[in-house]
Amino acid sequence: MLIKPRFEPLKIILLRSLNARMHLSDKEVSNYTVLIKGYEGEKKSDLWLEGLSEGWLIIHDLLLEYNNSKFQIDTLFQDKIYLLDVKNFEGDYYVEGDKWYSIARKDVKNPVHQLERCETLLRALLRDLGYHYPLESYLIFVNPEFHLYITSINPSLVFHSQMNRFLKKLNARPVNLNKKHYKLAEQLVALHKVESPYPYLPGYHYEKLEKGILRPQCYFFYSEIQGSKLKCSHCGCTEEVDSAVVRSVTELILLFPEQKITTKVVQDWCKIVKSEKTIRRILSKYYKQIGHGKSANYVIPND
Repeated sequence: MLIKPRFEPLKIILLRSLNARMHLSDKEVSNYTVLIKGYEGEKKSDLWLEGLSEGWLIIHDLLLEYNNSKFQIDTLFQDKIYLLDVKNFEGDYYVEGDKWYSIARKDVKNPVHQLERCETLLRALLRDLGYHYPLESYLIFVNPEFHLYITSINPSLVFHSQMNRFLKKLNARPVNLNKKHYKLAEQLVALHKVESPYPYLPGYHYEKLEKGILRPQCYFFYSEIQGSKLKCSHCGCTEEVDSAVVRSVTELILLFPEQKITTKVVQDWCKIVKSEKTIRRILSKYYKQIGHGKSANYVIPND
C-alpha cells in the first residue's frame, strides 16, 4: 500500500525552466544534471517496488528532521522497517579505507556513511515517538552501468543485478502489520518537511529571462502559431494554445510567486501569442479575476 507517492521535486521543475530561459554556469548545469539523474533513479526504484506483494506499506521521499538534522529516506513497513537509499551512480568506483572514489580518482561522499547517519537519526526519532521496531538499511544501486570494486562483502549494498533477488527475499517474508504500523506511517508523513527550493537556485530576474512558451517534451520554444495551435520547429509537435498558455502561467507563478498575473504580463511572458484578446479569454476561462479594467489580475481558483 502506497502511503506517500513521489513527486518531481520543485527544484528540478524550476531549474529546467531556468536552464531553457537563461545561461547557467557549468557548475549550475552539473548540479542540475545530478538532480535529474538522482530523480530518474528514484523513479526506477519506485517501479521496482511495485513488485512487492500486497500488505507492505511504502512511503516515498520522506524529508524528516531530528535534533536539527535533516535526512531524506524511502521506507517500507512490514514486520520491521526497511530504510532504502536509492543511488543512480554510473561508471566504475572503488573503495579505499572508508573513502569512495570514481575511477578518475574523484572523491565522492561515502554513501554508506550517509545511510548510517539516516538510520541513526530515524532510530532516534522512532524512539522519541514511542516505537521500537527493528530497522534494516540498504543502499539500492539501480543503474546497470555502475560497478564498485570492493574487497569485502557488505550486505547493505544491493546492486542492480541483485535487485530482483532482493525483492523476492522481501516478498518471502510473511506480512505482519497492525494498527500501530499504520499509525506510525501516518505520523511520519505528517512530519515530512517541505523545503523551499528558492534559496538554492541561481539568481534570476524577470527582465533577463528569455520569453516564450516552452514545449514540455523537448523544452525548446514554440516557433510558430497556426490558428489555435502552436508548433515546435525542433520536434514538429503541436499543442493547443489554451493548454500551452495555462502551463506557461503555472511556470510564471512558480518562478515568481509574488508576481501579479495580468493580461499584459502573460502576453509578454508567452511572447508568441500576440493577441491580447486571446490571452484575456484564456485567463478568464481558467482563472479567477480580481478587480476590473487595467487593475484586473488573475488567481488560481480555490475549487
